[in-house]
Amino acid sequence: MIQPGAESLRKIAVIGRGTAGSFAAASVSRLHPDSDHELHHIYDSRIPALGVGEGCWPSLVQQLSQLTDLSQETVQQRLNGTRKYGVEFEGWGRADRDFVHYFTPQQVSFAYHLSVELMADLLHESTRARHIDAKVTGITREGSGARVEFEDRAAERYDLVFDARGFPKELHPGRHIDLSFIPTNTAVIRRCPAIVTTDRHGPVLQPTYTRAIARPHGWIVVIPLTAHTTYAYIINRDVSSLDEVESDFDEVLETNGVSKFEQRAVIPFPNFIHRQMYDGAVARIGNAAAFMEPLEATAITSVQVEVGMVLQIRLNRSIEHLERDAPVVNRFLTKTMLSFGLFVGWHYSCGSKYDSAFWRYARDHAWPKHRKVADPELVGCDALPKFDEMIDLMNQPVIDKSDWNRELAYFPLSSYCQMSQGLGCFQT
Repeated sequence: MIQPGAESLRKIAVIGRGTAGSFAAASVSRLHPDSDHELHHIYDSRIPALGVGEGCWPSLVQQLSQLTDLSQETVQQRLNGTRKYGVEFEGWGRADRDFVHYFTPQQVSFAYHLSVELMADLLHESTRARHIDAKVTGITREGSGARVEFEDRAAERYDLVFDARGFPKELHPGRHIDLSFIPTNTAVIRRCPAIVTTDRHGPVLQPTYTRAIARPHGWIVVIPLTAHTTYAYIINRDVSSLDEVESDFDEVLETNGVSKFEQRAVIPFPNFIHRQMYDGAVARIGNAAAFMEPLEATAITSVQVEVGMVLQIRLNRSIEHLERDAPVVNRFLTKTMLSFGLFVGWHYSCGSKYDSAFWRYARDHAWPKHRKVADPELVGCDALPKFDEMIDLMNQPVIDKSDWNRELAYFPLSSYCQMSQGLGCFQT
């Protein structure tokens, strides 16, 4: 297939060695049609990579096999992975019952629970790049390309730069959309012994689920890998103290029969979207582009969308379309990320079985902000009207067959229906 944009992508940089940077570098190596392109993978070895997202969506299963030329079974074993068939919600909503948000087709479609550190290593094996250990001090748009400035190293110009340097230091209204309708901002992470029995002769085939356990100070995510189990308490540090959270965390582990754990980290995070993820020459990806809490495992999927969209448009469109294409791509990415955020924030709209300060804040103060935050005039996309359409469609007494496959930002109507019924927020 002829890809006219490849001629204008002779020199590419990927900055960052975490999940997003590793995925971008492997994608460039795999998708660029010309073997003589120059790819620089740049990272500062003094800065540890923040691996985000031990859960994913089914779309990653096939893509990792394509990027690595390995079978799904081999990939799963290399990642200490288990097969994720959905998310088990415990104590959420007003329905006072536990439920599962399944991938569809139910019990057929699966994703992975995986080690992000091992995934980065696996992707590096499939990357053809010049590795540069250096600190980047600035990235500046320069014509149809970008100039990267380094500490103690001469600057270089690139045709395209993927910026995966992580969270912004602070949110700025002119540069970021603050997803303040999502009520959490900190993860307290513990690593516990594995609860899945491994088979050394092949991958674990038994269905597993990410657990999302509502608790007084937020909720706890439980992710089962073959080497360990990750527990993370997702909280709002402005509502609950760490002492309160740690005490409740201890109680949950004791109830689950976990007597030993490793305290991994307390990670603050912003829920946000960068207003300019792509300008034609610089593509912000991963935590530099957008982030929302891990409730629906959107972190890795966001990277897939960001990298895939930018490479598709740059490889398949000639350079003269660059200035017209960039705003279209950026608007698409903004709509997709904001739609992810609205779906995640909606989970809090019915509260939980706990009448606590956190859940009152989440239900009564945070979620009601979503209409102002996602106002189309302020964000430049129609994510909110499309979200409203999905809610209205779901609440129709009869849904026409032609609408059964409707989706918004990769969440199908079936996901909206499962969550609405499970949370007890459907209209009667």
